[in-house]
Amino acid sequence: MRVGIVTKHDLTAASETLATLEVWLRDRGIDALWAADSAKLMPVGDRHVVPRESIAGEVDLVLILGGDGTLLALADLIGQAELDVPILGVNFGSLGFLTEITRPELYTALEMALSGNAEHDQRMMLRGRVGGDSHVALNDIVLTRTALSRMVDLDVTVGDQYVTSVRSDGLIIASPTGSTAYNLSAGGPVVHPAMDAIVLTPIAPHTLTHRPIVIPAEREIRVRAASGNAGAEIYVTFDGQHGFALPEGDEIIVTRAQKPIRLVRATARNYFEVLRKKLKWGER
Repeated sequence: MRVGIVTKHDLTAASETLATLEVWLRDRGIDALWAADSAKLMPVGDRHVVPRESIAGEVDLVLILGGDGTLLALADLIGQAELDVPILGVNFGSLGFLTEITRPELYTALEMALSGNAEHDQRMMLRGRVGGDSHVALNDIVLTRTALSRMVDLDVTVGDQYVTSVRSDGLIIASPTGSTAYNLSAGGPVVHPAMDAIVLTPIAPHTLTHRPIVIPAEREIRVRAASGNAGAEIYVTFDGQHGFALPEGDEIIVTRAQKPIRLVRATARNYFEVLRKKLKWGER
């Protein structure tokens, strides 16, 4: 068993935990691979250090100490490479909706994952293609204006059926996992991660009759930058991690990615408990 350890960049608060973790893994004969920026948080020593970008391809489990952003970045790398490597996320951030395991639960959760007794959640990913270029996202693919506070005009097609032309601040294409992220802030629905669906949510639409819609995940979604954008660039972002401009007249094709990502769920909490705890869902 080889475990890759990745932390949020410059997470000095994890230094003590990393030192203890190194001893814990060594005592159990488990090979640890350390992301280069994570290894810098530890005392000088003899350890296996690899670039963050390649660590998932060399291990059987990725352990993340950080927040949801750190997990999203690694999930996108794993999804882009179409690897089947589970992720165990421990929350060192604020909300920690995806990195739901708390610091006191770290070693119990890790023990369960290494012994094969932990449950895995299969999370659908999205793939967006523009021409020959493609990227994946665990949460969402978002189209917005690159500059100035102006609306964008987007033509949306699902399968071979024209849906609508959206004039809004942007458009969110979210997976069930991403339904509780930007999509929820924009008024979109919460979709259980076991659902095979994709959510389309306009951001502050000019016409209030434009509402979020949930569509089957097997349908191909095409979004074209309409001529009404007057030459202004539209920017496409993937999980808020990276992106590129979508010129007028070009389109992005969004589909369900071929492989899901695996998140280790080593605690007894179910999805609804996480909703209630993290999002205060259902509170009065």
